[in-house]
Amino acid sequence: MADNVIRAAEVARKTNETDIKLAFAIDGTGTSNIETDVPFLNHMLDLFTKHGQFDLTVDARGDVDIDDHHTVEDIGICLGQTILEGLGDKRGIKRYASVFVPMDEALAQVVIDISGRPHFEYRAQYPSQQVGSFSTELVHEFLWKLALEARLTLHVIVHYGQNTHHMIEAVFKALGRALDEATSIDPRVQGVPSTKGVL
Repeated sequence: MADNVIRAAEVARKTNETDIKLAFAIDGTGTSNIETDVPFLNHMLDLFTKHGQFDLTVDARGDVDIDDHHTVEDIGICLGQTILEGLGDKRGIKRYASVFVPMDEALAQVVIDISGRPHFEYRAQYPSQQVGSFSTELVHEFLWKLALEARLTLHVIVHYGQNTHHMIEAVFKALGRALDEATSIDPRVQGVPSTKGVL
């Protein structure tokens, strides 16, 4: 990858349900500016950004008077699209990563292959269905749409935990660190890290 290539992208998505502007830089400094109608998601995206050393700006409004579903889903879509665009031709990337992150009593693992083949596996059983007003089923929705739009093979496993907040927090921290590792440039890699010659 040439030194002057900026791995970043931005997207705007407006529907009858949401209005989102999102900018993402892979090679960032851990800086986030996140404003959505879903406070718990704001917190998780801030953690993801900080621990992945990305830069992320999100300005999102949605029909949260119905529920948080559309807003969370569409932010996942937008973030995935910017990851895909920001990666460009994927030359020189490490491609794979497997990261464990503890959060007090909870342990989460995120495994990524920047494969060009969207696939999502999710193993998590949370003690409660809500964290504040946030529905835990939306974690799956966000991650699946992220994997789909970024064209990632993404495996997320919460091995154990007792506090639902801690368990989800460990997932987002691990996601940030795993994506950072998988997108990082390895100077030993010539071209695209695939025998197919394309990812």
